[in-house]
This record gives sequence, C-alpha cells and structure tokens, in this order.
Amino acid sequence: MPRRVHPGWSRDVPRRAPGTEAATRLPPHDVSEDRSRGDAARLRDLAVLRRVRDRIDREFSRPLDVEALARDAHVSAGHLSRQFKLAYGESPYQYLLTRRIERAMALLRHSDLSVTEVCFNVGFSSLGTFSTRFAEVVGMPPSAYRLEAVGATEGMAPCLAKRVTRPIRNREATGSARQ
Repeated sequence: MPRRVHPGWSRDVPRRAPGTEAATRLPPHDVSEDRSRGDAARLRDLAVLRRVRDRIDREFSRPLDVEALARDAHVSAGHLSRQFKLAYGESPYQYLLTRRIERAMALLRHSDLSVTEVCFNVGFSSLGTFSTRFAEVVGMPPSAYRLEAVGATEGMAPCLAKRVTRPIRNREATGSARQ
C-alpha cells in the first residue's frame, strides 16, 4: 500500500478511505471525563425542568403556554416539551391541564363556588373548554362530579385524599386495565 505524509504530521501514515482521516486526528481523551460532563449537563437539565414544573404548580391559574415557559427557561419549546415528557411522563401542557383539573376537583368537593367560578379560578378562559377537558380527564362533567364526590374523602387523611383523587386520564385508565 502506498504511504504518504499527512500534512501536519511528521510521520508517514497509510492511505485511508476519504472521510476517515478526520477521526484519526482526534486527540486521545478520557471517557470518564465525557461521562461526568454528560451527568453534569443532565443534572442542569433536570434542575431547569424542576423549576418549570414548580412554576406550573405555583401559577396554574394564570395564562401559561409552553413557549413562555421555554423562553423563561432559555430553551426551545420543542426541547422543553421533549425533555419534560421524558422526565415526568407528560408534556408541560398536559401537566398544566392535570394541575388545573386537580385543583378544580378540590374546589368542587370543598367549596360552594359555581362550576363557572371554579372554571375561571383554575385558569380556564372558557366554560365549554373547561367542561370538555374535565370530562376527558375525570370521566364525567364537573356538575356530576360535584354531586358524586361530596363526602368521598370524608375522614381521610389529606395526603391520602390527594393521592386517591388525583385525576387519571381515561385513556390511561383503560390502558392500565388491559395490562
């Protein structure tokens, strides 16, 4: 095989297929250093996602959208959605919707507010959208839920009541029943 001197190298190197020479010029490095850099980046990403989730939990009743959350986290909306779903199992929008429905369920159980007042208190701007989303997530309209849920958590510890009454999407419930 003919040998040639590669520019920048003082020794002869065998001729290689085009495109493979760049890979041979990389300096040797420590793989564990790459791993620790990757771990540090992953921890930073998780911290950003935790801040986004905490903001959703705090400000669920305000108008929030994924673009605004991503802009404040200094990432793109697509990246935020993908990473959030990987970390928490649902997109930021689904998480926000779940928080709003969860709060609405609590208000319907424990307050004398009308369904319309509950709708606007938890951050929905339309009663129709609220009723539709509530029925999708809970499986019944808000007025029917109020009638059925009165006293459902009576005498139950608050931490247990929160867990028992956490909304489960109908698709998730039917999917887990089949398995």
